[in-house]
Amino acid sequence: MNATIFLNPQLLFLLLTTTFFHLFSSTASIGVNYGMVADNLPSPADVANFIITKTIFDSVKIFDTNPTVLQAFANTNITMTVTVPNGEIPNLSNGGAAAWVNTNIRPFHPQTKIKYISVGNEVLLLNDPAHISGLVPAMRALTDALRQAGPQFQDIKVTTAHALNMFEGVTVPSLARFRVDHAKTFFEPLLLYLRETKSPFMINPYPYFELNVMQNNVDFAVFRKTRGVFDRNSRKMYSNAFDVLLDKTYSAMLTVGFGDVDIVIGETGWPSLGDAGNAAATIDNAASYNGHLIRKIVSGIGTPLMPNRKFDASIFALFNENQKPGPLAEKNWGLFQPDFTPVYVSGALRDGPPPNLSNPDFTVVPRVPRGRGKGRRRVPPVNNPQPVQPQPNPVPIQTAPAVTNVKKFCVPKPGVPDDKLQRNLDLACSQGADCGPIQPGAACADPATVSSRAKYAMNSFFRIKGVDSACDFTGTGQITTVYPSYGNCRYP
Repeated sequence: MNATIFLNPQLLFLLLTTTFFHLFSSTASIGVNYGMVADNLPSPADVANFIITKTIFDSVKIFDTNPTVLQAFANTNITMTVTVPNGEIPNLSNGGAAAWVNTNIRPFHPQTKIKYISVGNEVLLLNDPAHISGLVPAMRALTDALRQAGPQFQDIKVTTAHALNMFEGVTVPSLARFRVDHAKTFFEPLLLYLRETKSPFMINPYPYFELNVMQNNVDFAVFRKTRGVFDRNSRKMYSNAFDVLLDKTYSAMLTVGFGDVDIVIGETGWPSLGDAGNAAATIDNAASYNGHLIRKIVSGIGTPLMPNRKFDASIFALFNENQKPGPLAEKNWGLFQPDFTPVYVSGALRDGPPPNLSNPDFTVVPRVPRGRGKGRRRVPPVNNPQPVQPQPNPVPIQTAPAVTNVKKFCVPKPGVPDDKLQRNLDLACSQGADCGPIQPGAACADPATVSSRAKYAMNSFFRIKGVDSACDFTGTGQITTVYPSYGNCRYP
């Protein structure tokens, strides 16, 4: 007689999450993103010397294959991540991969230790159908080209970086799932390729851009001690948003059968200055986020669903970049000024002062139990509180996002001239706004005026960034609660 055994879903989930831990890297790597959208940066040679001699970083990620940068890091033992621009994806998948390797990789590696090639950056966020459909074929073609180039190129792993717009709208980490419109057609083929090539799944987790779905809880986002949030499905307590985002990623991967694929963090960080009204972008918040982040990565303590799992992680960014478009915060993600002076104390300097960490053990605020008959029993303060269990009365993570700006829209101020609106339109569409609905023949294409198209693009950019300051557009945007949709054109 056949017997059917039913497992408790929570027990099954915990069994699955403990199956893969032995498969992953035993060392953690802390690196930095080296952006160059500025007119006042030091030379790549000086940057390489600074990173090697003054900082704790052992890896550098760049957003292209700048030959001067790659030459500067030759024979330094710093590992590099280079990026194929999104626009090159169709070329790679249509026979151009070998030429790309010959031009951008062969002259430099292995003297410059290229560890990862990211094919494109956040392709789902930018939402170009040709890039989305061509991504996995381009990655496979690039891997074949590396193999054909010779044995010295076999240690380079090919991946691609993802923004976290890839989940269905649920905030419970253990119940996170990939978007239904891309789970089968995009993520499963991608993860299969990564498994076959032993390459990692690269993500860009930014709690700063998730504030609108966490009730603007900045303290939770920057690792300060709070009451935490409790996942009732996995019975895990979360002390910070970073762990939530990593465990959402892991849960989504596990659900489609790829929990054994490694995870690396391509970008994460916090801006230190923003426009008026942006209370989140401050030096104190940036110092708290990045200081705790460095401690967390170096410690290798992992996350609630991935305990003791170590991650490669790159902080965004090395420098403040004064030529970046968009809100003021976009120019102020750097750990350092262009003259190498720290913007704040983060712990990134090898011989620098230690950061002032308010929650170095990543614990939650102890709860005061309810007393019987005579009010509440006081809990005496302790200097080194230990992690507490989620009883009693933990704060549960909601099963649907609590979006505080759900009724807010970003529109141009009255009287803004078309030339400025055109700049806003170009900026928004180049920085991640979904501009498909304003293309010819699409739902929001008419009226075909700069004003109408800019209005839609500005609001899409505002939605993606998730903070009120994203509607500034150098003083030409304003937030409204008036629903701007019309006809078949629906604003997100």
